[in-house]
Amino acid sequence: MNILRCAFAGAAMTLSVVSGALAADLPVKARSAQYLKICSQYGAGFFYIPDTDTCIKLGGFLRIDTTFNGNVYGLPAWSGDLGQGNRYFDYFVGRSRLGVTVDTRTDTPYGLLRAFGQFDLQFNNFSTANPTALTTTSFGTPFGLNSGLLSNAGGGYVPVDPVFIQFAGFTIGKSASAYATPWHGYPGNNTSYLMGGHDTVTGVNNIQYTAQFGNGVTGSVGLDDPTVFNRTVLFNLSTGTNAVGLGANAYAGTRAPDVVGRIRVDQAWGLVQFSVAAHEVAASYNALAFSASPTNSSETSGHPDAKWGGSAMAALQIKNIPTGANDDFKIEASYARGITKNVISTSTSSPSFAMFGGSSRAGAYQSIGFGATTDAVFLPAFAGGTGDLKLTTSYGLRGAFNHNWNPFWSSSLFGSASAVRYAGNASDITTAMGQYCTSYIASTGGLATKSADFRCNPNFNVYQAGFVTRWTPVKNLTFSGEVQFVALDQKFTGTSVLPAAAPKPATVYEYKNQNTAYLNVRVQRNF
Repeated sequence: MNILRCAFAGAAMTLSVVSGALAADLPVKARSAQYLKICSQYGAGFFYIPDTDTCIKLGGFLRIDTTFNGNVYGLPAWSGDLGQGNRYFDYFVGRSRLGVTVDTRTDTPYGLLRAFGQFDLQFNNFSTANPTALTTTSFGTPFGLNSGLLSNAGGGYVPVDPVFIQFAGFTIGKSASAYATPWHGYPGNNTSYLMGGHDTVTGVNNIQYTAQFGNGVTGSVGLDDPTVFNRTVLFNLSTGTNAVGLGANAYAGTRAPDVVGRIRVDQAWGLVQFSVAAHEVAASYNALAFSASPTNSSETSGHPDAKWGGSAMAALQIKNIPTGANDDFKIEASYARGITKNVISTSTSSPSFAMFGGSSRAGAYQSIGFGATTDAVFLPAFAGGTGDLKLTTSYGLRGAFNHNWNPFWSSSLFGSASAVRYAGNASDITTAMGQYCTSYIASTGGLATKSADFRCNPNFNVYQAGFVTRWTPVKNLTFSGEVQFVALDQKFTGTSVLPAAAPKPATVYEYKNQNTAYLNVRVQRNF
Protein backbone atom coordinates (compact mmCIF):
# COMPACT_ATOMS: atom_id res chain seq x y z
CA MET A 1 0.00 0.00 0.00
CA ASN A 2 2.82 2.42 0.81
CA ILE A 3 4.37 1.68 -2.54
CA LEU A 4 1.07 2.44 -4.34
CA ARG A 5 0.61 5.68 -2.39
CA CYS A 6 4.11 6.79 -3.35
CA ALA A 7 3.47 5.97 -7.04
CA PHE A 8 0.21 7.94 -7.16
CA ALA A 9 1.79 10.88 -5.41
CA GLY A 10 4.68 10.90 -7.85
CA ALA A 11 2.33 10.80 -10.85
CA ALA A 12 0.25 13.65 -9.42
CA MET A 13 3.33 15.80 -8.88
CA THR A 14 4.49 15.09 -12.47
CA LEU A 15 1.13 16.05 -13.95
CA SER A 16 1.08 19.21 -11.89
CA VAL A 17 4.48 20.29 -13.19
CA VAL A 18 3.61 19.49 -16.83
CA SER A 19 0.25 21.27 -16.59
CA GLY A 20 1.94 24.32 -15.11
CA ALA A 21 4.47 24.39 -17.94
CA LEU A 22 1.74 24.13 -20.58
CA ALA A 23 -0.29 26.85 -18.88
CA ALA A 24 2.73 29.13 -18.95
CA ASP A 25 2.88 28.73 -22.78
CA LEU A 26 -0.73 29.77 -23.35
CA PRO A 27 -1.22 33.28 -24.77
CA VAL A 28 -2.66 35.77 -22.41
CA LYS A 29 -5.25 36.92 -25.03
CA ALA A 30 -6.68 34.97 -28.02
CA ARG A 31 -5.76 36.30 -31.47
CA SER A 32 -8.60 38.22 -33.13
CA ALA A 33 -10.36 36.60 -36.11
CA GLN A 34 -9.15 37.64 -39.59
CA TYR A 35 -12.11 38.86 -41.63
CA LEU A 36 -12.28 39.10 -45.43
CA LYS A 37 -11.55 42.51 -46.90
CA ILE A 38 -13.71 43.82 -49.75
CA CYS A 39 -11.90 44.61 -53.02
CA SER A 40 -13.99 47.29 -54.73
CA GLN A 41 -11.68 48.32 -57.55
CA TYR A 42 -12.81 45.49 -59.88
CA GLY A 43 -16.54 45.71 -59.17
CA ALA A 44 -19.00 43.96 -56.91
CA GLY A 45 -18.22 40.53 -55.50
CA PHE A 46 -14.43 40.74 -55.27
CA PHE A 47 -12.53 40.34 -51.99
CA TYR A 48 -8.86 40.07 -51.08
CA ILE A 49 -7.33 36.64 -50.63
CA PRO A 50 -6.02 36.86 -47.01
CA ASP A 51 -2.40 37.99 -46.67
CA THR A 52 -2.14 38.83 -50.41
CA ASP A 53 -2.78 41.76 -52.74
CA THR A 54 -4.81 39.51 -55.08
CA CYS A 55 -8.57 39.93 -55.40
CA ILE A 56 -10.85 36.98 -56.10
CA LYS A 57 -14.47 36.57 -57.11
CA LEU A 58 -16.42 33.33 -57.02
CA GLY A 59 -19.57 33.11 -59.11
CA GLY A 60 -21.57 31.03 -61.49
CA PHE A 61 -25.05 29.82 -62.31
CA LEU A 62 -27.40 26.87 -62.00
CA ARG A 63 -29.32 26.19 -65.21
CA ILE A 64 -32.01 23.60 -65.91
CA ASP A 65 -33.50 23.36 -69.38
CA THR A 66 -35.56 20.98 -71.49
CA THR A 67 -35.95 20.92 -75.27
CA PHE A 68 -38.97 19.35 -76.96
CA ASN A 69 -38.43 17.96 -80.48
CA GLY A 70 -34.74 18.72 -80.25
CA ASN A 71 -31.64 18.10 -78.19
CA VAL A 72 -30.11 19.94 -75.24
CA TYR A 73 -29.76 23.74 -75.36
CA GLY A 74 -32.05 24.06 -78.37
CA LEU A 75 -30.32 21.75 -80.85
CA PRO A 76 -32.86 21.43 -83.71
CA ALA A 77 -33.87 18.07 -85.18
CA TRP A 78 -31.65 18.44 -88.23
CA SER A 79 -29.58 15.22 -88.18
CA GLY A 80 -29.27 11.76 -86.66
CA ASP A 81 -32.28 10.00 -85.17
CA LEU A 82 -33.98 13.38 -84.68
CA GLY A 83 -33.52 14.23 -88.35
CA GLN A 84 -34.81 10.82 -89.39
CA GLY A 85 -37.83 11.03 -87.10
CA ASN A 86 -37.47 7.34 -86.31
CA ARG A 87 -38.54 5.45 -83.19
CA TYR A 88 -35.19 6.03 -81.48
CA PHE A 89 -35.40 9.77 -81.05
CA ASP A 90 -36.52 11.21 -77.71
CA TYR A 91 -39.44 13.64 -77.75
CA PHE A 92 -37.69 15.73 -75.08
CA VAL A 93 -34.18 16.00 -73.64
CA GLY A 94 -33.12 17.87 -70.48
CA ARG A 95 -29.91 19.13 -68.96
CA SER A 96 -28.96 20.32 -65.46
CA ARG A 97 -25.75 22.36 -65.28
CA LEU A 98 -23.93 24.06 -62.42
CA GLY A 99 -21.35 26.47 -63.81
CA VAL A 100 -18.69 27.70 -61.38
CA THR A 101 -16.34 30.60 -62.17
CA VAL A 102 -13.15 31.73 -60.44
CA ASP A 103 -11.77 35.18 -61.30
CA THR A 104 -8.54 36.49 -59.72
CA ARG A 105 -7.00 39.91 -60.37
CA THR A 106 -3.84 41.67 -59.24
CA ASP A 107 -2.44 45.10 -60.09
CA THR A 108 1.17 44.96 -61.31
CA PRO A 109 3.64 47.48 -62.78
CA TYR A 110 2.74 45.97 -66.18
CA GLY A 111 -0.98 46.38 -65.71
CA LEU A 112 -3.66 43.91 -64.67
CA LEU A 113 -2.75 40.28 -64.02
CA ARG A 114 -5.87 38.15 -64.30
CA ALA A 115 -6.52 34.41 -64.11
CA PHE A 116 -10.00 33.15 -64.98
CA GLY A 117 -11.56 29.71 -65.16
CA GLN A 118 -14.98 28.12 -65.51
CA PHE A 119 -15.98 24.51 -65.11
CA ASP A 120 -19.42 22.94 -65.28
CA LEU A 121 -20.92 20.10 -63.27
CA GLN A 122 -23.44 18.64 -65.63
CA PHE A 123 -25.91 15.85 -66.21
CA ASN A 124 -28.16 15.14 -69.17
CA ASN A 125 -29.31 12.21 -71.23
CA PHE A 126 -27.67 11.88 -74.62
CA SER A 127 -30.74 10.66 -76.43
CA THR A 128 -31.67 7.06 -77.11
CA ALA A 129 -29.06 6.08 -79.69
CA ASN A 130 -29.99 3.87 -82.62
CA PRO A 131 -27.96 0.69 -81.93
CA THR A 132 -26.92 0.50 -85.60
CA ALA A 133 -25.33 3.94 -85.29
CA LEU A 134 -22.20 2.26 -83.97
CA THR A 135 -21.57 0.56 -87.30
CA THR A 136 -23.51 2.36 -90.02
CA THR A 137 -23.07 5.81 -91.51
CA SER A 138 -25.40 5.61 -94.51
CA PHE A 139 -27.85 8.18 -93.19
CA GLY A 140 -25.46 9.98 -90.91
CA THR A 141 -26.87 8.56 -87.69
CA PRO A 142 -25.00 9.61 -84.53
CA PHE A 143 -22.37 7.45 -82.91
CA GLY A 144 -23.35 5.43 -79.86
CA LEU A 145 -23.26 6.80 -76.35
CA ASN A 146 -19.80 7.46 -74.97
CA SER A 147 -19.83 5.77 -71.57
CA GLY A 148 -17.00 8.09 -70.55
CA LEU A 149 -19.56 10.90 -70.37
CA LEU A 150 -21.33 9.03 -67.56
CA SER A 151 -24.86 9.49 -68.83
CA ASN A 152 -26.34 7.16 -66.27
CA ALA A 153 -28.32 7.39 -63.05
CA GLY A 154 -26.20 9.22 -60.51
CA GLY A 155 -23.60 10.04 -63.17
CA GLY A 156 -22.52 13.26 -64.80
CA TYR A 157 -19.42 14.89 -66.20
CA VAL A 158 -17.33 18.07 -66.03
CA PRO A 159 -16.75 20.11 -69.21
CA VAL A 160 -14.22 22.94 -69.13
CA ASP A 161 -15.09 26.36 -70.51
CA PRO A 162 -12.65 29.33 -70.66
CA VAL A 163 -9.40 28.92 -68.69
CA PHE A 164 -6.91 31.71 -69.35
CA ILE A 165 -4.35 34.20 -68.01
CA GLN A 166 -4.26 37.89 -68.97
CA PHE A 167 -1.14 39.99 -68.47
CA ALA A 168 0.21 43.18 -70.03
CA GLY A 169 -2.36 43.11 -72.84
CA PHE A 170 -1.85 39.41 -73.63
CA THR A 171 -4.42 36.65 -73.19
CA ILE A 172 -3.06 33.10 -73.09
CA GLY A 173 -5.08 29.91 -72.71
CA LYS A 174 -8.55 28.69 -73.62
CA SER A 175 -10.51 31.87 -74.27
CA ALA A 176 -12.74 33.57 -76.80
CA SER A 177 -10.97 34.13 -80.11
CA ALA A 178 -9.82 37.62 -80.99
CA TYR A 179 -12.10 37.17 -84.01
CA ALA A 180 -15.27 36.93 -81.89
CA THR A 181 -17.94 39.49 -81.04
CA PRO A 182 -18.78 39.99 -77.34
CA TRP A 183 -22.05 38.07 -77.82
CA HIS A 184 -20.63 35.18 -79.92
CA GLY A 185 -23.60 33.12 -81.16
CA TYR A 186 -26.01 34.69 -78.67
CA PRO A 187 -27.28 38.04 -79.96
CA GLY A 188 -30.54 37.43 -78.08
CA ASN A 189 -31.24 33.69 -78.04
CA ASN A 190 -31.00 30.82 -75.55
CA THR A 191 -30.16 28.18 -78.16
CA SER A 192 -26.50 27.27 -78.59
CA TYR A 193 -27.16 26.53 -82.28
CA LEU A 194 -27.87 29.84 -83.98
CA MET A 195 -25.61 29.82 -87.04
CA GLY A 196 -24.60 32.51 -89.48
CA GLY A 197 -21.35 33.59 -87.84
CA HIS A 198 -18.46 32.81 -85.51
CA ASP A 199 -18.83 31.30 -82.00
CA THR A 200 -16.05 30.46 -79.51
CA VAL A 201 -18.08 31.17 -76.35
CA THR A 202 -16.64 28.13 -74.55
CA GLY A 203 -13.08 29.06 -75.51
CA VAL A 204 -10.43 27.96 -77.98
CA ASN A 205 -6.72 27.49 -77.19
CA ASN A 206 -5.01 30.68 -78.31
CA ILE A 207 -2.64 33.52 -77.61
CA GLN A 208 -3.71 37.07 -78.41
CA TYR A 209 -2.76 40.68 -77.77
CA THR A 210 -5.16 43.61 -77.40
CA ALA A 211 -4.07 47.23 -77.79
CA GLN A 212 -6.10 50.12 -76.37
CA PHE A 213 -6.12 53.16 -78.66
CA GLY A 214 -8.43 55.34 -76.54
CA ASN A 215 -12.00 56.57 -77.02
CA GLY A 216 -13.27 52.99 -76.98
CA VAL A 217 -11.11 51.84 -79.91
CA THR A 218 -9.25 48.55 -79.51
CA GLY A 219 -7.33 46.25 -81.81
CA SER A 220 -6.59 42.56 -81.24
CA VAL A 221 -4.45 39.99 -83.03
CA GLY A 222 -4.17 36.34 -82.14
CA LEU A 223 -3.13 32.80 -83.02
CA ASP A 224 -5.90 30.18 -82.56
CA ASP A 225 -5.45 26.41 -82.43
CA PRO A 226 -7.80 25.23 -85.21
CA THR A 227 -7.87 21.55 -84.26
CA VAL A 228 -11.05 21.50 -82.16
CA PHE A 229 -13.04 24.59 -83.07
CA ASN A 230 -11.99 25.99 -86.43
CA ARG A 231 -12.19 22.90 -88.66
CA THR A 232 -15.26 21.23 -90.10
CA VAL A 233 -14.23 18.29 -92.36
CA LEU A 234 -12.27 17.75 -95.56
CA PHE A 235 -13.52 15.08 -97.98
CA ASN A 236 -11.24 12.86 -100.06
CA LEU A 237 -13.96 12.02 -102.58
CA SER A 238 -12.18 8.89 -103.84
CA THR A 239 -13.34 7.18 -100.61
CA GLY A 240 -16.98 7.84 -101.53
CA THR A 241 -19.90 9.40 -99.71
CA ASN A 242 -22.97 7.97 -98.00
CA ALA A 243 -26.64 8.43 -98.86
CA VAL A 244 -26.80 11.87 -97.23
CA GLY A 245 -23.65 13.11 -98.92
CA LEU A 246 -21.22 12.71 -96.04
CA GLY A 247 -17.68 11.42 -96.43
CA ALA A 248 -14.93 10.61 -93.95
CA ASN A 249 -12.69 13.39 -92.68
CA ALA A 250 -9.35 13.47 -94.52
CA TYR A 251 -7.79 16.45 -92.74
CA ALA A 252 -4.05 16.20 -92.06
CA GLY A 253 -2.58 17.04 -88.68
CA THR A 254 -2.49 20.66 -87.55
CA ARG A 255 0.46 22.41 -89.15
CA ALA A 256 -0.24 26.10 -88.56
CA PRO A 257 -2.42 28.15 -86.23
CA ASP A 258 -5.22 30.32 -87.50
CA VAL A 259 -4.18 33.96 -87.68
CA VAL A 260 -7.01 36.23 -86.53
CA GLY A 261 -7.56 39.90 -85.81
CA ARG A 262 -10.18 42.55 -85.21
CA ILE A 263 -10.79 46.26 -84.80
CA ARG A 264 -13.60 47.22 -82.39
CA VAL A 265 -15.17 50.54 -81.42
CA ASP A 266 -17.20 50.57 -78.17
CA GLN A 267 -19.30 53.66 -77.50
CA ALA A 268 -22.34 54.58 -75.40
CA TRP A 269 -24.50 54.16 -78.50
CA GLY A 270 -23.25 50.64 -79.22
CA LEU A 271 -20.45 48.78 -80.94
CA VAL A 272 -18.98 48.22 -84.39
CA GLN A 273 -16.41 45.55 -85.19
CA PHE A 274 -14.50 44.16 -88.19
CA SER A 275 -12.73 40.78 -87.98
CA VAL A 276 -10.54 38.71 -90.31
CA ALA A 277 -9.04 35.21 -90.10
CA ALA A 278 -6.65 33.04 -92.12
CA HIS A 279 -6.83 29.23 -91.94
CA GLU A 280 -4.66 26.52 -93.50
CA VAL A 281 -6.48 23.60 -95.13
CA ALA A 282 -4.25 20.53 -95.45
CA ALA A 283 -5.24 17.00 -96.49
CA SER A 284 -3.67 13.73 -95.37
CA TYR A 285 -3.18 11.38 -98.38
CA ASN A 286 -4.61 10.62 -101.81
CA ALA A 287 -5.02 6.89 -101.14
CA LEU A 288 -7.20 6.18 -98.11
CA ALA A 289 -9.69 3.57 -96.97
CA PHE A 290 -13.41 4.43 -96.92
CA SER A 291 -13.08 5.59 -93.30
CA ALA A 292 -10.22 7.92 -94.36
CA SER A 293 -7.78 5.73 -92.43
CA PRO A 294 -4.39 5.16 -94.11
CA THR A 295 -3.44 2.11 -96.13
CA ASN A 296 -0.05 0.62 -96.98
CA SER A 297 0.02 2.76 -100.13
CA SER A 298 -1.00 6.07 -98.52
CA GLU A 299 2.46 7.61 -98.19
CA THR A 300 3.51 6.71 -101.74
CA SER A 301 0.21 8.03 -103.16
CA GLY A 302 1.08 11.64 -102.37
CA HIS A 303 -1.27 14.38 -101.20
CA PRO A 304 -2.72 17.67 -102.43
CA ASP A 305 -0.86 20.88 -101.76
CA ALA A 306 -2.19 22.73 -98.74
CA LYS A 307 -4.17 25.92 -99.29
CA TRP A 308 -4.93 28.92 -97.12
CA GLY A 309 -8.51 30.01 -96.71
CA GLY A 310 -9.93 32.89 -94.77
CA SER A 311 -12.98 34.69 -93.47
CA ALA A 312 -14.23 38.18 -92.66
CA MET A 313 -16.98 39.46 -90.40
CA ALA A 314 -18.65 42.83 -89.77
CA ALA A 315 -20.78 43.31 -86.64
CA LEU A 316 -22.95 46.12 -85.29
CA GLN A 317 -24.78 46.69 -82.01
CA ILE A 318 -27.09 49.66 -81.40
CA LYS A 319 -28.06 50.28 -77.77
CA ASN A 320 -30.94 52.13 -76.12
CA ILE A 321 -33.09 52.26 -79.23
CA PRO A 322 -36.40 54.17 -78.97
CA THR A 323 -38.51 51.03 -78.36
CA GLY A 324 -37.60 50.94 -74.65
CA ALA A 325 -34.99 51.33 -71.95
CA ASN A 326 -31.94 49.09 -72.50
CA ASP A 327 -33.38 47.67 -75.74
CA ASP A 328 -30.78 46.87 -78.36
CA PHE A 329 -30.28 45.49 -81.86
CA LYS A 330 -27.37 43.27 -82.94
CA ILE A 331 -26.47 42.11 -86.43
CA GLU A 332 -23.43 40.55 -88.09
CA ALA A 333 -22.49 39.43 -91.60
CA SER A 334 -19.85 36.79 -92.36
CA TYR A 335 -18.04 35.43 -95.41
CA ALA A 336 -15.68 32.44 -95.38
CA ARG A 337 -13.68 30.35 -97.81
CA GLY A 338 -12.06 27.19 -96.50
CA ILE A 339 -13.05 27.97 -92.87
CA THR A 340 -16.76 27.16 -92.85
CA LYS A 341 -16.83 27.01 -89.03
CA ASN A 342 -16.94 30.81 -89.05
CA VAL A 343 -20.38 30.66 -90.70
CA ILE A 344 -21.90 27.23 -89.94
CA SER A 345 -20.98 27.65 -86.29
CA THR A 346 -22.39 26.56 -82.94
CA SER A 347 -20.98 26.50 -79.41
CA THR A 348 -19.65 23.02 -80.25
CA SER A 349 -18.88 21.54 -83.69
CA SER A 350 -20.26 22.53 -87.07
CA PRO A 351 -23.27 20.40 -88.05
CA SER A 352 -24.05 18.71 -91.32
CA PHE A 353 -27.72 18.19 -92.09
CA ALA A 354 -29.81 15.09 -92.85
CA MET A 355 -33.57 15.53 -92.52
CA PHE A 356 -36.47 13.32 -93.62
CA GLY A 357 -40.12 14.10 -94.21
CA GLY A 358 -43.20 13.04 -96.12
CA SER A 359 -43.53 12.85 -99.90
CA SER A 360 -46.48 13.13 -102.26
CA ARG A 361 -44.45 11.88 -105.20
CA ALA A 362 -45.67 8.58 -106.62
CA GLY A 363 -43.43 5.66 -105.69
CA ALA A 364 -41.40 7.58 -103.11
CA TYR A 365 -41.19 6.18 -99.59
CA GLN A 366 -40.18 9.50 -97.98
CA SER A 367 -38.45 12.75 -98.82
CA ILE A 368 -34.90 13.63 -97.85
CA GLY A 369 -32.90 16.83 -97.61
CA PHE A 370 -29.26 17.08 -96.66
CA GLY A 371 -26.30 19.41 -96.64
CA ALA A 372 -22.64 18.46 -96.12
CA THR A 373 -20.60 21.07 -94.25
CA THR A 374 -16.94 20.99 -95.36
CA ASP A 375 -13.88 23.20 -95.56
CA ALA A 376 -12.79 21.62 -98.85
CA VAL A 377 -13.09 18.56 -101.10
CA PHE A 378 -10.68 16.88 -103.52
CA LEU A 379 -10.68 14.00 -105.96
CA PRO A 380 -7.22 12.48 -106.65
CA ALA A 381 -6.01 12.15 -110.24
CA PHE A 382 -6.07 8.33 -110.09
CA ALA A 383 -9.85 8.62 -109.44
CA GLY A 384 -10.40 10.97 -112.41
CA GLY A 385 -10.11 14.27 -110.57
CA THR A 386 -7.70 17.18 -110.62
CA GLY A 387 -6.06 16.25 -107.32
CA ASP A 388 -6.10 19.75 -105.82
CA LEU A 389 -8.12 21.08 -102.90
CA LYS A 390 -11.38 22.84 -103.80
CA LEU A 391 -12.17 25.25 -100.97
CA THR A 392 -15.80 25.53 -99.86
CA THR A 393 -17.41 28.98 -99.75
CA SER A 394 -19.96 30.03 -97.13
CA TYR A 395 -21.66 33.20 -95.96
CA GLY A 396 -24.19 34.13 -93.34
CA LEU A 397 -26.24 36.80 -91.59
CA ARG A 398 -27.30 36.67 -87.93
CA GLY A 399 -28.98 39.07 -85.51
CA ALA A 400 -31.56 39.82 -82.82
CA PHE A 401 -33.83 42.55 -81.52
CA ASN A 402 -34.02 42.59 -77.70
CA HIS A 403 -36.88 44.36 -75.90
CA ASN A 404 -37.54 44.96 -72.20
CA TRP A 405 -41.26 45.19 -71.45
CA ASN A 406 -40.62 46.19 -67.82
CA PRO A 407 -38.07 45.29 -65.11
CA PHE A 408 -39.48 41.74 -64.91
CA TRP A 409 -40.26 40.77 -68.52
CA SER A 410 -38.15 40.80 -71.69
CA SER A 411 -38.29 39.23 -75.13
CA SER A 412 -35.98 38.69 -78.10
CA LEU A 413 -36.67 38.07 -81.77
CA PHE A 414 -33.69 36.43 -83.46
CA GLY A 415 -32.76 34.76 -86.72
CA SER A 416 -30.08 33.81 -89.21
CA ALA A 417 -29.49 32.85 -92.82
CA SER A 418 -26.52 30.68 -93.84
CA ALA A 419 -25.31 29.35 -97.18
CA VAL A 420 -22.72 26.76 -98.26
CA ARG A 421 -21.48 26.70 -101.86
CA TYR A 422 -19.44 24.22 -103.93
CA ALA A 423 -18.10 25.96 -107.03
CA GLY A 424 -18.74 24.82 -110.60
CA ASN A 425 -21.42 22.48 -111.91
CA ALA A 426 -22.24 18.79 -111.72
CA SER A 427 -21.08 18.00 -115.26
CA ASP A 428 -17.61 19.57 -114.91
CA ILE A 429 -15.27 17.18 -113.11
CA THR A 430 -12.61 19.86 -112.81
CA THR A 431 -14.80 21.72 -110.29
CA ALA A 432 -15.76 21.04 -106.67
CA MET A 433 -19.39 20.35 -107.53
CA GLY A 434 -18.48 18.06 -110.43
CA GLN A 435 -16.13 16.00 -108.28
CA TYR A 436 -18.59 15.84 -105.38
CA CYS A 437 -21.45 14.69 -107.63
CA THR A 438 -19.28 12.09 -109.35
CA SER A 439 -18.47 10.57 -105.98
CA TYR A 440 -22.05 10.78 -104.66
CA ILE A 441 -23.61 9.15 -107.73
CA ALA A 442 -21.02 6.36 -107.80
CA SER A 443 -21.45 5.72 -104.08
CA THR A 444 -25.24 5.47 -104.21
CA GLY A 445 -25.75 3.12 -107.13
CA GLY A 446 -25.11 5.10 -110.30
CA LEU A 447 -27.49 6.90 -112.64
CA ALA A 448 -29.62 3.79 -113.20
CA THR A 449 -31.25 4.33 -109.81
CA LYS A 450 -32.03 8.01 -110.41
CA SER A 451 -35.19 9.55 -111.82
CA ALA A 452 -35.16 11.39 -115.13
CA ASP A 453 -35.37 14.73 -113.32
CA PHE A 454 -32.57 13.90 -110.88
CA ARG A 455 -30.08 16.74 -110.48
CA CYS A 456 -27.07 16.65 -108.17
CA ASN A 457 -26.26 19.91 -106.42
CA PRO A 458 -24.65 19.87 -102.94
CA ASN A 459 -25.23 23.60 -102.33
CA PHE A 460 -27.65 24.42 -99.52
CA ASN A 461 -29.06 27.19 -97.35
CA VAL A 462 -30.26 27.09 -93.73
CA TYR A 463 -32.74 29.64 -92.35
CA GLN A 464 -33.51 30.08 -88.65
CA ALA A 465 -36.10 32.25 -86.89
CA GLY A 466 -36.93 32.23 -83.20
CA PHE A 467 -38.55 34.03 -80.30
CA VAL A 468 -37.78 33.90 -76.58
CA THR A 469 -39.57 35.49 -73.61
CA ARG A 470 -38.04 35.76 -70.13
CA TRP A 471 -39.54 36.41 -66.69
CA THR A 472 -37.27 37.57 -63.86
CA PRO A 473 -39.46 37.67 -60.72
CA VAL A 474 -36.47 38.43 -58.48
CA LYS A 475 -32.93 39.48 -59.25
CA ASN A 476 -30.75 36.73 -60.78
CA LEU A 477 -33.58 34.23 -61.24
CA THR A 478 -34.98 33.90 -64.77
CA PHE A 479 -37.59 31.64 -66.34
CA SER A 480 -37.68 31.55 -70.15
CA GLY A 481 -39.39 29.86 -73.05
CA GLU A 482 -38.00 29.76 -76.60
CA VAL A 483 -39.31 28.52 -79.92
CA GLN A 484 -37.33 28.26 -83.14
CA PHE A 485 -38.19 27.33 -86.72
CA VAL A 486 -35.48 25.93 -89.02
CA ALA A 487 -35.73 25.48 -92.78
CA LEU A 488 -33.24 23.53 -94.89
CA ASP A 489 -33.17 24.73 -98.50
CA GLN A 490 -31.33 21.97 -100.38
CA LYS A 491 -30.65 21.94 -104.12
CA PHE A 492 -30.97 18.28 -105.18
CA THR A 493 -34.01 17.46 -107.31
CA GLY A 494 -35.80 14.28 -108.41
CA THR A 495 -35.63 10.90 -106.73
CA SER A 496 -33.09 8.18 -106.09
CA VAL A 497 -32.95 4.66 -104.71
CA LEU A 498 -30.77 5.01 -101.62
CA PRO A 499 -29.13 2.12 -99.76
CA ALA A 500 -30.56 0.81 -96.50
CA ALA A 501 -29.58 2.21 -93.13
CA ALA A 502 -31.69 0.55 -90.45
CA PRO A 503 -34.37 1.45 -89.61
CA LYS A 504 -34.62 3.17 -93.02
CA PRO A 505 -35.18 0.76 -95.95
CA ALA A 506 -33.39 0.69 -99.29
CA THR A 507 -36.00 2.29 -101.52
CA VAL A 508 -36.96 5.43 -103.47
CA TYR A 509 -36.54 8.80 -101.73
CA GLU A 510 -37.52 12.21 -103.07
CA TYR A 511 -35.03 15.06 -102.67
CA LYS A 512 -36.94 17.89 -101.03
CA ASN A 513 -36.53 20.89 -98.72
CA GLN A 514 -37.14 20.14 -95.04
CA ASN A 515 -38.04 22.04 -91.88
CA THR A 516 -38.36 21.53 -88.14
CA ALA A 517 -39.25 23.44 -84.96
CA TYR A 518 -38.63 23.03 -81.24
CA LEU A 519 -39.70 24.41 -77.85
CA ASN A 520 -37.12 25.02 -75.11
CA VAL A 521 -37.94 25.92 -71.49
CA ARG A 522 -35.30 27.03 -69.01
CA VAL A 523 -34.81 28.26 -65.46
CA GLN A 524 -31.52 29.85 -64.40
CA ARG A 525 -30.20 31.16 -61.09
CA ASN A 526 -27.08 33.34 -61.28
CA PHE A 527 -24.87 33.98 -58.28
